[in-house]
Amino acid sequence: MKTAVYPGSFDPATNGHLDIIKRSACQVEHLIVGVLNNVNKSSLFTIDERVKLLEALTQDLPNVEIRSFSGLLVDFMEKVSANLIIRGFRAVSDFEFEIQLAQTNHSLNPNIETIFFVTKNEYSFLSSSVVREVALYGGDVSQMVHPITVTYLKDKYESMEV
Repeated sequence: MKTAVYPGSFDPATNGHLDIIKRSACQVEHLIVGVLNNVNKSSLFTIDERVKLLEALTQDLPNVEIRSFSGLLVDFMEKVSANLIIRGFRAVSDFEFEIQLAQTNHSLNPNIETIFFVTKNEYSFLSSSVVREVALYGGDVSQMVHPITVTYLKDKYESMEV
């Protein structure tokens, strides 16, 4: 069985992330969306909230599994018996960083390969940080994220108000 991992923080998952998930799920037998718990990064959503959100967003994709992880991606991949990494390019500016990551992962485990998906034009400007900032100031993010995510963002920012 060909198992791939699509890793990321997904804080929150955008329509661009969902596009990559759906397209890559068609190319492999089993896709694990690896939600990174990066202790060095301040996240809006907890790791459990991000996993729960992604589970809701991918419930119609039977070969997609959502799992959290921390530490090195290559160690997580060994744990889940995967040898293929899925990554997305939004713009040419992503290229250098993504190539460096792919080469590093391959040097840590030569059995691991990385496949890149080019983001659709309509999602090329999207990032989780853009979505968070627009939502923080009450902007309309309905074209950037799934309606479920809009609700998560609204609830999160309302609960943070003093």
